[in-house]
Amino acid sequence: MKFGTIAVGQATGAVLAHSTSAGDHRYRKGHVLAAEDIAILEAAGLTEIVVAVLEPGDLGEDRAAEAIAASMQHRHVEVRQAATGRVNLHAQEAGVFTVDAGLIDALNAIDPSITVATLARYATVEKGQMVATVKIIPFAVGGHLVRQATELCAAGEVFAVNAFVPKRVGVIQTVLPSVKASVLDKTSRLTEHRLARSGSRLTAERRTPHEAGAVAEAARALARDHDMVVIFGASALSDFDDVIPAAIRAAGGIVVRSGMPVDPGNLLVLGHIGTTAVIGAPGCARSPKENGFDWVLDRLMSGLEVTAADIAGMGVGGLLMEIPTRPQPRDLSAIPPVPKVHAVLLAAGRSSRMGGPNKLMALFGAKPLVRRTAERVLASKAESTVVVSGHQASRIREALAGLDIPVVYNADFASGLASSLKVGVSALPEDAAGALIVLGDMPEVLPADLDRLIESFERAEARAIVRATHDGKRGNPVILPRSLFAAVAHLEGDTGARHLIESEGVDVIDVEIGKGAGVDVDTPEALEGAGGVLQD
Repeated sequence: MKFGTIAVGQATGAVLAHSTSAGDHRYRKGHVLAAEDIAILEAAGLTEIVVAVLEPGDLGEDRAAEAIAASMQHRHVEVRQAATGRVNLHAQEAGVFTVDAGLIDALNAIDPSITVATLARYATVEKGQMVATVKIIPFAVGGHLVRQATELCAAGEVFAVNAFVPKRVGVIQTVLPSVKASVLDKTSRLTEHRLARSGSRLTAERRTPHEAGAVAEAARALARDHDMVVIFGASALSDFDDVIPAAIRAAGGIVVRSGMPVDPGNLLVLGHIGTTAVIGAPGCARSPKENGFDWVLDRLMSGLEVTAADIAGMGVGGLLMEIPTRPQPRDLSAIPPVPKVHAVLLAAGRSSRMGGPNKLMALFGAKPLVRRTAERVLASKAESTVVVSGHQASRIREALAGLDIPVVYNADFASGLASSLKVGVSALPEDAAGALIVLGDMPEVLPADLDRLIESFERAEARAIVRATHDGKRGNPVILPRSLFAAVAHLEGDTGARHLIESEGVDVIDVEIGKGAGVDVDTPEALEGAGGVLQD
């Protein structure tokens, strides 16, 4: 590939290196210039242009990324369509991600133009979450380099999502006079919550004295009809022959490992009674915060074996957090706050494809579409909602009269969607962990659909983009995490959330909500088909 400045007249078939305007025409970076484009550029007075010219044997960025991704061997992973030289790969099931680090390193060593990035080994993932991305950095790459990559991928599985298998879990909690019943009750609730991410259920609980014999008897009984037994000791493990490891042995089981190099989580015990896994939970497992217990629990729930050597190898990366109050006891009542999602309802557009009428004023039943949409957002779990107006702002305000919902005006609404996104996101409070972006012209989206998006965002701890889909096709609404708010401020023109999803490298979780994700009313025919009646 050759990169540089050439005469516009010689640029037919070349790849545009930078976004370029010519009169009313705007060409995006990466656009392949056709003969008619050359004529427009020359008519606008451009004589030179910066381009990439493919040479014989080169593959364009999208083709190269697609070829490498297609050659990869994996399980429970979906390969998405290439865009801007990138192919993203997403989990088809919830589970635990495994990856051949040596193979990834070998792929990235071929040439700097070819890059493959993945989640960390043994990361817990949700269905729809991005687990890997193949990115070609220049506009084209030599075909021989792509062949090297595909030959390497033929060597074996490069990565996989080991899907969770729902299990029946029994819990034992030992009791001492110093342990409050409220602590035991909270532990049960938190354990149920932890199990829910794998579809597993807590189906039996025993509370016993903190004695090896009593624990062994309960563990032996639960192991007969459960896939896993979790034991919470009233007193922390202080010796490798303490109550929990001694009880596992007394029940006829084996202890795989006592203690682990993960903090918090040092005092975990792992064993088996027959084919039933037994985990002696460390004290930190009574807290919802991530700890070594989660690492072992999720691997077992996904069908992965956990050996003594596996646990011994968890030290690098095993320092999860430091607690200033050590060596004082942890605060068992501390639960992280639920991330707050605030909604932005976009209602500033000019409805140009309607030929005059404002589609947001179309009646659905007796209500303007914008009011119906606003009422549905207000009925959702969103903390608050702000409406962005622009075109016919006074009519929008009148349609929303009586609703407890602020309206902010976008004076630059004619420039495109990006300006409304910026105004809406900048109006959100400082505690907003995510922005639920709702288009005003989507009549089929229900409060329950919005709640499903918000709940998925909460489960992802406010770190992922959450996007509505229909039959696997991307749609709207979408939730943007706070980490992308600064990127929103740099959007221009008619660019929306889709650009951020494709360019920022943040995990994306797709949530199937049905046809509502894909139904908008951009044309009179579409609006009539959705049951609306246009107003002047």
